[in-house]
Amino acid sequence: MFAELNSILNTSPDSFKPGEFILVSDKHTDASFLIHHFLSFYLRAGCKVCFLGLVQSFSHYSAISQRLGVSLTQAREKGQLVFLEGLKESLGVLLQASKGTRTMDFLRDPSSGLRGLYDFVRDNVRGAVGGAEEWGPPVLLVDDLSVVLSLGVSVGAALDFSHYCRATVCSELQGSMVMLVRCEAEEEEESDDEGSERLLRGLIHQCSLTLQVQGLPTGYCRDIHGQVEVCWRGQCDKQQAQKKLFQYKVHDKGASFFARGMSSAVL
Repeated sequence: MFAELNSILNTSPDSFKPGEFILVSDKHTDASFLIHHFLSFYLRAGCKVCFLGLVQSFSHYSAISQRLGVSLTQAREKGQLVFLEGLKESLGVLLQASKGTRTMDFLRDPSSGLRGLYDFVRDNVRGAVGGAEEWGPPVLLVDDLSVVLSLGVSVGAALDFSHYCRATVCSELQGSMVMLVRCEAEEEEESDDEGSERLLRGLIHQCSLTLQVQGLPTGYCRDIHGQVEVCWRGQCDKQQAQKKLFQYKVHDKGASFFARGMSSAVL
């Protein structure tokens, strides 16, 4: 958990805004450090976390969380963390070893959309309310949603999934959502319906806070790894979004953030 980022966002595990949809995006760099931050943040806050790990194994997230002072294994054993290991589930579907689950149905038929994945989220976040354990508001983390596009799922289906998750998690249950979207590839040859840029634009209209991570425009720097634009979006069209730009450096056990021009390495 990154204390400096909490200060920028004016939040803490003891006091955070319910009903938020936080969108994390990256381009030509890696914003996954923010997913690890929010995972440790919400677990420390005592929330019930549903994590869709679509690109990495549980052991990967567990090793990094351990360095941040959080045990994912203990959280899962206590029932605080529900983790969908997308790589393992996908292998089961492709080998036809898990015919009974509908969660990853889109691998068999991408045109079917992400209804099975939404049902998995809905059942687990609703189960966090009024259960035997007294957890805080439910939280959905997705790393990363853009990967479903490469598996044949349409942008429209991905946006529908996000919309229904937001309606359930943020509006109905007053929980929070954090989604990562990557826009790495050049998409000049892609149709308007299938690009991750279009997915990103659609999600921006749904979210309340965006963290857009990019490499430095000046190129590689040993002391500064990139920059992140933080944008607090208005709750209605008449409210103007507020933006701030920070440079950052990721350490082994955290990250440092600098207001632009405040680092001696890059102006």
